[in-house]
Amino acid sequence: MSAKKRILVIDNEEGLCRMMEQILLDNGYLAQACTSPRTAVDEFRPGAWDLVITDIKMPGMSGLEVLQRIKELSRDTPVIMITAYATVDMSIQALRKGAYDMLTKPFEPEELIFRVKNALQQSDLLEENRELRKELEGKFSFDNIIGASEQLRSVLGKVEKVAVRDTSVLITGESGSGKELIAQAIHYNSPRHERRFMAINCGALPETLLESELFGYKKGAFTGAKDSRQGLLEAADGGTLFLDEVGNLPMNVQKTLLRFLQEKEFNRLGDTSPTRVDVRVLSATNSNLKDAVKNGAFREDLFYRLNVVNIHLPALRERRDDIPPLAAHFIHLQNQKFGTSVKGFEKDALQALCSFDWPGNIRQLRNVIEACMALGVEDSICRESLGQFIDITDVSHENLQSAQLLHDGVPFSTALDRFETDLLKDLLAKHRGNIEAAAREADMNMATIYRKIKKYGIRKEDFS
Repeated sequence: MSAKKRILVIDNEEGLCRMMEQILLDNGYLAQACTSPRTAVDEFRPGAWDLVITDIKMPGMSGLEVLQRIKELSRDTPVIMITAYATVDMSIQALRKGAYDMLTKPFEPEELIFRVKNALQQSDLLEENRELRKELEGKFSFDNIIGASEQLRSVLGKVEKVAVRDTSVLITGESGSGKELIAQAIHYNSPRHERRFMAINCGALPETLLESELFGYKKGAFTGAKDSRQGLLEAADGGTLFLDEVGNLPMNVQKTLLRFLQEKEFNRLGDTSPTRVDVRVLSATNSNLKDAVKNGAFREDLFYRLNVVNIHLPALRERRDDIPPLAAHFIHLQNQKFGTSVKGFEKDALQALCSFDWPGNIRQLRNVIEACMALGVEDSICRESLGQFIDITDVSHENLQSAQLLHDGVPFSTALDRFETDLLKDLLAKHRGNIEAAAREADMNMATIYRKIKKYGIRKEDFS
C-alpha cells in the first residue's frame, strides 16, 4: 500500500484552515494546518511535504512570498493558491512564480479534493520522469558501456568530450557495432539529458512516410491527414534527434534537413508557416558517405553539417578484448530474465568466441548467446552449443589470454573488475603514479581515473 500524501495548509483564517485540514484528513491525506505563513516557511523542509496549499492574502507574509520561498527550497513541490480576489493579474503572477493551480473562495469540499488529486498526480508523474531519467542516465553512462579495450576507451574519451558541446556528431561503424548506444551516451551525458532522445531509422521507412515522421504535417496536407501532427523534430524540442542510417535519406528530405540545421526551422508538410525548435542532431551510418557525396547520392553541404565531429566505432573483431566482458554481460542479462544460473563459457568455447570475426558485431554476439542459452545449457556454454550458430571450424588460438578472463566460471563483474584493475595498475606503474599522464594515455577523464582507483582500492602512492 502506498504511503499517505502529506499536505501543508497555510491560511491565517483559522476556521477555514482547520476546515481544509479536516477535509483532507477525512479523505485519507496526512494534513497539517498552520495559521502563520512565516512560521510555516521557516519550518518548511524539502521532502517533508508532497503538496502545499496557501492563501494569497495574509498579513505578515503574502501567499506569493510563501510560494516563492517554497519554490526556492523545493522546486518540485506543487503549490495550490487560494484567494477570494482572483484577478487575472494575480493569477498570472502566481503561475509565473510556479503555482500549480488557483482555487477561488468559497469552494466546495469536492472541488478542493479534485484540485488536490490533480496536483498530486502531476507531482507523481514528475517524480516518475525523474526516476526514469536517473535510470537512463545510469544505463547510458560511460561506466556502463561494456568493454575496456584500448579502442573503446579512445571512443569513450571522444564521447565524453563532445557530449558537453552542442554540436552535430556523425557516428560511423558497421551494422550492429553499437552506434545508437554511443548516441544515447552522448545525449544522456549532455546538458540536454533532461529532455527527450528521439531516434529514427532512415532506411526503414518509405520516402513519403519518412518526411512526415520527421517534420510532421498540417491537417489536410494529404489524403488521410485528418488532424495536424508534430514530427520527431518537434517532439525532440530541447533534446536530441538521432538519425540512424542517415545515408538512406532521400534527396528532398536531405534538403529540408539541411535548412533546419542552418536556420533552426522547418515547415511541416502542407504548412506555409515555419516551425522553430531547438534540437541537437546526431547521426550514424554504416556506409561511406564520402563515396555517396562523390556519386551524387548525398548532399555535400549536408554531409559537412552532420559531420562536424566524427566518431568511428570499431568493429568487434577490431577490439577482441571486449568480447569476454560483453559475452558475460549478455549471459548475466539472460540469467536475470529467465532465472537461470549459467556462469559462462567453457575454455575452448570462449577461445572460439574470441577468435570468431563477428560480421554482425555486438548484435550478432548477443543473439548467439541468447540462442545458446535457449537450448537449456546448465553451468556453462560448451563449444558444441556455440558451433550450432557460428562457424568454429577455423578459429585461431591467438586470443587465449582474453579467453582466460571468463574461464572457470568467473562472473561478469569480477572479470571486468579484474581487467580494469590490471589496466589501471599498468598505467600507474608506467607513469609512476601520475594520474594526469595515465588519464591522457588512456584517453579518459581524470575524474573517471580517480573514481576507479578509489573503487578498486588502488593507491597511486604505491607506484610513485
